[in-house]
Amino acid sequence: MKKVNSDELRPEYNRDDFGHGIRGKYYDDYKSGTNLVLLSPDVASIFPDEKAVNDALRSLIKIAQKSVDRTG
Repeated sequence: MKKVNSDELRPEYNRDDFGHGIRGKYYDDYKSGTNLVLLSPDVASIFPDEKAVNDALRSLIKIAQKSVDRTG
């Protein structure tokens, strides 16, 4: 096969061009370092970014902890 400049796209690719894939190769890394959740659209519309979500959750945690401390 003829070498192709890495900046150029080929008109067609074959499966063999990509080598052998390994199922779940990055699964453990993903699982240990990521905690993604999907927000419902109505909830997501309230929070402009991840910082706003984290701040709101931290506030809720503080309120919940104070409530448990009073009743426990």
